[in-house]
Amino acid sequence: MADRRRAQISSRKQPKQARSAELVAAILDAALQVLAKEGAQHFTTTRVADRAGVSVGSLYQYFPNKAAILFRLQSDEWRRTTELLCGILEDVRRPPLERLRALAHAFVRSECDEAEVRVALSDAAPLYRDAPEAQEARASGDLTVRVFMQEALPETSEAARALAGDLITSTLSAVAKHFSETPRTSAEIEAYADAMADMLCAYLAGYRGRQSRACAATPARSASRFAPRKRTASPRGPRTRG
Repeated sequence: MADRRRAQISSRKQPKQARSAELVAAILDAALQVLAKEGAQHFTTTRVADRAGVSVGSLYQYFPNKAAILFRLQSDEWRRTTELLCGILEDVRRPPLERLRALAHAFVRSECDEAEVRVALSDAAPLYRDAPEAQEARASGDLTVRVFMQEALPETSEAARALAGDLITSTLSAVAKHFSETPRTSAEIEAYADAMADMLCAYLAGYRGRQSRACAATPARSASRFAPRKRTASPRGPRTRG
């Protein structure tokens, strides 16, 4: 059944010539327009073909049905999001908190720019949420976050880093999605992203501060507990044999 589902949502063939690539690009651009205007419920291959100015037969050469088009749009969105995440968090030239702030700004802006299409794609998600491409995108993003958290919290346990990383990414995703559901001005987006960055950076900085204090306190406690006790002379003085 998984193979059948994959066959239904996979492209029929890949364009090999420039003209074919241009045709696929036109179809996908038209699909984005139809999706933003009509929503997933009224999204059809006929509407997409009409908007792209091509025949339905030409569309079917590359996409067997509307699910295949939606899946391609979603795959492209997964790729862009993963590239955004990796490009920022993997830039080791910048300190972790600076990268986290940059990610918050970029992610909120991206969510607002793609709000209409993202909502429509969410409605169609049951068609492909378990596809291998979805799993690969999640795995790639998870790995990047895990490596970033190892750098940001080097003295913390793996379980604690995983919890902190999940809290940061889940909060950023959920809050940015909610914010983007209402049309926003550029100034509103900038102010909200800045506040989101402040909150996430304060959380991570606080975590690092607690970690540093714990590391500083641990040696002192260990020394007092395990250091050999200094022997003192008996107040009665040394014994002498009679």
